[in-house]
Amino acid sequence: MSPLRVPISISARHIHLTPEHVEALFGPGHELTPLQELSQPGQFACKERVTLVGPRGSIEGVRVLGPTRPETQVEISRTDELRLGIDAPIRASGALEDSIGLQLVGPSGRVALERGVIQAKRHIHMSPEDAERFGVQDKDWVMVRVGGERGIIFDDVQVRVSPMYVLDMHIDTDEANAADLKPGDTGLLIKGPATVQAEPDD
Repeated sequence: MSPLRVPISISARHIHLTPEHVEALFGPGHELTPLQELSQPGQFACKERVTLVGPRGSIEGVRVLGPTRPETQVEISRTDELRLGIDAPIRASGALEDSIGLQLVGPSGRVALERGVIQAKRHIHMSPEDAERFGVQDKDWVMVRVGGERGIIFDDVQVRVSPMYVLDMHIDTDEANAADLKPGDTGLLIKGPATVQAEPDD
């Protein structure tokens, strides 16, 4: 039996907005305009874009993803943080406690976020059938190996299982660049201990 592989998607910086923030940034009564479906059912990239403004700099043209959510969430890479002058925690989507904020600028207004900016923790979406094939369960931690000239093992990858999910691993642009990954690449899931212990200081 050949090893089971996981498709990998590279997630560029993006933002999820509440309905209230959609109107604040794009005008009263505005609704998100779907542009392209994403890998997970019901999720889509929108035509709308915003500017992120931090203490050190700004990033224009950040894509809004839909549908709207109960709380606004900004997902950026470590490189983006350095450009903005902020230090966002690495978190699973939706885990926004003690996260940080910044300014959002749209064509019709500004929003001052008090929290909601994170580096998204790498993860794998799976259906229950996929989880059974891979021998894993929801919230398991695994490793994923990718090959190539810059082959690497991604540690601490969380499995998320739902009947609504399609098999797909999500990593950010910094992680993809470190392994020289391209759209369509896959990884080999490795079960077992998924945390590399740091060496103690001398």
